[in-house]
Amino acid sequence: MNYAWNWSILIEPPYLGWLASGLGLTLVISLAAWLFALLAGTLVGLAGTLPGLAARAAARLYVGLFRNVPLLLQLFLWFFVVPELLPARWGFWLKRELPYPEFWTAIVALGLFTSARVAVQVGSGIAAVPRGQTMAALAGGMSLCAAYRFVLLPQAFRLVLPPMTSDFLTVFKNSALALTIGVFELTAQSRQIESYTFQGFEAFTAATVVYLVIALAVTGVMRGIERRTALPGGMGQG
Repeated sequence: MNYAWNWSILIEPPYLGWLASGLGLTLVISLAAWLFALLAGTLVGLAGTLPGLAARAAARLYVGLFRNVPLLLQLFLWFFVVPELLPARWGFWLKRELPYPEFWTAIVALGLFTSARVAVQVGSGIAAVPRGQTMAALAGGMSLCAAYRFVLLPQAFRLVLPPMTSDFLTVFKNSALALTIGVFELTAQSRQIESYTFQGFEAFTAATVVYLVIALAVTGVMRGIERRTALPGGMGQG
């Protein structure tokens, strides 16, 4: 049996609107999760390099927990299990009163999962900064907090920007798993188009092209940032 190609469905209502809606959700979830991951991962990565043993142990526990549990399982745990473990009033709010709980769950789960990777990179970047710079900052009268803020973290971020680019791209791809808890992002909308029209090749090709365009755009932007922020004489200098 020959497949009946029909690319025009991609620009017909309501299917074009579905794709646009899915793309919007994908972008919002991915960007929000990345900002969450960047903030949390930076704090955890910084804690892992502090002199205190308790802070380093807590950072290792955090990374070990969220990095080694599959993202799909974390989505299910946050959406189906956590509300049942909380006090009844809180659980009811999460399940019934919070608008679009699956949307917020996707952001939290994806953000926590990604933050563990960011934490490892930030910690590695801080460790790569020559120890003498920290000693010089402290000897010059800076507090430890100021040394991290003005000396260590700016250099660490420049050093780990390339691997962070990879994680930024991965966030967009991992957001597709949000369909498993009912988020109608891009992949879910493509599946819905296929179920309504039986034009699966067209629907999933459109989603593939959109993901590819996002990846190329993010890569281009991040490479531009890398060139602008590269340390003189460092690996980022071309």
